[in-house]
Amino acid sequence: MAVMRKLLSAGAYIWLAGAAAVAAAGEKNLSVEEIFSAENETQKVLDIEAALATAQAQAGIIPRWAAQEMSAKASTRYVTQEDLAHEYSLVRHRMVALLNVWQRALKPEAAEYMHFGATTVDIYDTALVLQLEQATRELIRQLRGLEKVMMRLAAEHKSTLMVGRTLGQHALPITFGKKVSTWLGENRRNIERLKEVHRRLLHSGILKGAVGSYVGLGEQGIEVERAFARNLGLQAPYPDDWHGSRDVLAEYALTLGLISKSFGRIGNELFLLQMTDIGETEEVRIKTAVGSSTMPHKKNPSKSEALVFYARTIPRTAQVIADDMVNVFERDNTSRTNNLLAEITIEFDEMLYAARKLLGNLKVNPEVMAANLDKTRGLILSQRVTFALADKIGKTTANGVLHELAVEAMDKNISLRQAIEASQDIGPHFSADELDRLFDASSYVGLAEEQVEAVIEYCREARKRDYPL
Repeated sequence: MAVMRKLLSAGAYIWLAGAAAVAAAGEKNLSVEEIFSAENETQKVLDIEAALATAQAQAGIIPRWAAQEMSAKASTRYVTQEDLAHEYSLVRHRMVALLNVWQRALKPEAAEYMHFGATTVDIYDTALVLQLEQATRELIRQLRGLEKVMMRLAAEHKSTLMVGRTLGQHALPITFGKKVSTWLGENRRNIERLKEVHRRLLHSGILKGAVGSYVGLGEQGIEVERAFARNLGLQAPYPDDWHGSRDVLAEYALTLGLISKSFGRIGNELFLLQMTDIGETEEVRIKTAVGSSTMPHKKNPSKSEALVFYARTIPRTAQVIADDMVNVFERDNTSRTNNLLAEITIEFDEMLYAARKLLGNLKVNPEVMAANLDKTRGLILSQRVTFALADKIGKTTANGVLHELAVEAMDKNISLRQAIEASQDIGPHFSADELDRLFDASSYVGLAEEQVEAVIEYCREARKRDYPL
């Protein structure tokens, strides 16, 4: 481990230490929805109570046998959702209900040390942190899976010519791989953003007491909190009482909101590219899918439309969660945002599923892309011709002349090449071979192919630095 400590970056080492502890605890691979289930939340609370008891036993605060009894029975086998629901209907307090049910399974003498010196909000704050930490690893794993899909798509189409558009208009030729490479680079930055949030979640276990001063835990409160976090596979807790701040939780939500905008951009782009009037891409649908009850020719986009919608709803939920940072005094806040954090994570997971289905099964139509390149009849290459002409008659003059020729070509409904060849002043400056070269779009994409290769290589190298999930 000492050698690994030197080889790994500080962030990666911190994560590995936490991941190893979680793995040692036998954590199951759960779906995002399962992570936020009532069953899993109850298990997390029991894990936390066992970690607290163990830390207190290590510090000599409670007997070891009591901690061992609680650890042995920290399982939802002893606290079923049915029993918990019944008890809650009586006491109307989630922590008291859980402790009452759990107490019945414990030896009476061990139950005397249950939840010793702790407060409800710390237990449920930490349970939420554990859920978010577990979910974040799953979301990063999914983003890395999407990264592989984008890398394949970009590589496959690094030379596939298409129209580059600005403000909705034909601008210059690019390749579809170049377009995908922008999604790929953005996705990698989003992975790094989520890794940063994950690092902060690992430090967000909390056990500071009713007003955040450790008073219920006694003089060893800080040491107990640190041991408690270690027992849960977390890192050293932040020394401040963040319960009223909620900044890490807000950062988590806002990061999901930002990433959703990235996928909204992808969805919006592919929504437009598969319009009947453009037709350069197509969502692959099952053969039995119906686009319209009365217009059978329609192939309505669904997954791209879904990404656009998620890019609207997820950031709105994130704003509400961020609002929870404004609290009253030391520790008054509403726990209702815990439900929103679960909702935003589940919705984000659904968004990634839609993105994976969309990009993993995307049909690209190179022939249509080529046809669309010719729609302006050579005008998309007017910049290139201008540069070539500038070497012959000067840049300013060439700009003016090509502008006039472009207008003439559009007015007469002829190609730019035809307008050039018909011009007594400009035509003689170009041979047929030179015009063939100038109007070959495949040789005027700049460094698009090199860009694609560079982005793919950048992501490959970044993946080597990712920690195991």
